[in-house]
Amino acid sequence: MVFSCLLFGASALAAPAPWYLWRSKLDGQVFCAQTPPGVGWQRVGGPYRDARCENTGVPGK
Repeated sequence: MVFSCLLFGASALAAPAPWYLWRSKLDGQVFCAQTPPGVGWQRVGGPYRDARCENTGVPGK
């Protein structure tokens, strides 16, 4: 019981994941995401604090 409370408490303090700008290797489309979209995409910018990839920096800092 104590362990589960400590585990939950630690996860509540975790910062959100940063956002990155990704470009398609196929057609050059660009979009913002927190996780890699797949092998056909290349990370071209980041980290960003927001989902529009406008504010640079790591969230929570």
